[in-house]
Amino acid sequence: MNTVLDHVQPPVGKPKWLRVKLPTGQKYTELRGLVDKYKLNTICTSGSCPNMGECWGEGTATFMILGNICTRSCGFCGVKTGRPETVDWDEPEKVARSIKIMNIKHAVITSVDRDDLKDMGSIIWYETILAIRRMNPQTTLETLIPDFQGVERNIDRIIEANPEVVSHNMETVRRLTREVRIQAKYDRSLEVLRYLKEKGIRRTKSGIMLGLGETEEEVIETMKDLRAANVDIVTIGQYLQPSKKHLPVKEFITPEQFKKYEEIGKELGFRHVESGALVRSSYHAQKHIL
Repeated sequence: MNTVLDHVQPPVGKPKWLRVKLPTGQKYTELRGLVDKYKLNTICTSGSCPNMGECWGEGTATFMILGNICTRSCGFCGVKTGRPETVDWDEPEKVARSIKIMNIKHAVITSVDRDDLKDMGSIIWYETILAIRRMNPQTTLETLIPDFQGVERNIDRIIEANPEVVSHNMETVRRLTREVRIQAKYDRSLEVLRYLKEKGIRRTKSGIMLGLGETEEEVIETMKDLRAANVDIVTIGQYLQPSKKHLPVKEFITPEQFKKYEEIGKELGFRHVESGALVRSSYHAQKHIL
């Protein structure tokens, strides 16, 4: 890989600040029982999120729609790549029912990329948001959307459904985008975020992961680009290699450096900045609607 940090040896073993306590607590135990009993599909469990206990304790959970096979082959992502299954048109009701069973106060919805579909999955997205609204009128929503290849009519369906927060992740800095995200484009993602805000979405959000070989200057440049697109919320976390087939971790970012990025983000004018080794896209998501 042709990056600034190529001369650095890959880290050996995870540092102590990446150690995670096993989730505990009455709320977590109750929700875990419901997920297992009803075979509910949360990305919290399937993605083994380190913050699952904390989020569930606060009544927040993340659900993935449109299957578990992605049409893209990003170098960082543990989701399978290949030919996706046919669309399940009952999925909106199933997700809405899961949220009701779990009594979720704030739901985050995400999906794989569906470049195989004419609408790129945007109709199921729209129907899912509406179904959640019907069945769970008190539940607030964040949608972590793909770029829909930048096609406005697909993005417009999300805007029409009007969730409280719409998120789209940059994932990495400009220089590493082609390597890390492969079929995605840095400027296209920025344009999606800019378009969402221009069309009236109240809170927009994006996330980046560190440790792939980016420099501090590049991280700050990305944060500035996000602010220029009027993004309200940014999450910054540590990249962890899902398998040996994925991109290696070049560096474990220290807690002090994450704190520095948090302070820079606040100075740049972000409404919320979540910056830390274990931060993921939906971390503290319930606070981002404020």
